[in-house]
Amino acid sequence: MIEETGRVISCEGGYAWIETERKSACSSCSANKGCGTGVISKVYSGRFSRIKALNSVNAAAGDRVVLGLAEDALVRGSLAVYGLPLLTLLLMALLGSAVADEVGMQQADGLIAIFGLTGLLLGFYVVRLFSRKIAYDSRYQPVILRRCDELPTETFVTIQR
Repeated sequence: MIEETGRVISCEGGYAWIETERKSACSSCSANKGCGTGVISKVYSGRFSRIKALNSVNAAAGDRVVLGLAEDALVRGSLAVYGLPLLTLLLMALLGSAVADEVGMQQADGLIAIFGLTGLLLGFYVVRLFSRKIAYDSRYQPVILRRCDELPTETFVTIQR
């Protein structure tokens, strides 16, 4: 489970809008002073993102909470958003190359580019359908795990002598 802290802005139904601060891993890197990515991360630090999350703990506006998202949901979503358009682009470009070879085209770069662009657009369309399908699927939704003032149960350890 990937966790992030934030503050509840508002609640509606079984959901809550959470505001989280954008963070970068650059602050922990020893090369961040001389790195271009570190400079860019400083520009974007202090900005906030708003996330709609399932309100499983009945948090109220103003509460600091811990959000959670399952790792497999993040991996599947990332593969869909990044991998699928790239895969369809490559497959359609290969199809365009095969079509060009079949008809005997000498200069097939334009046809391959058109097929590849069509594949990319097709991949984006499929991602859009996928995102609409999972929009209300609880497996892909961030969930409020607990309020920040509450300690998770796994932190309590009993010592037996």
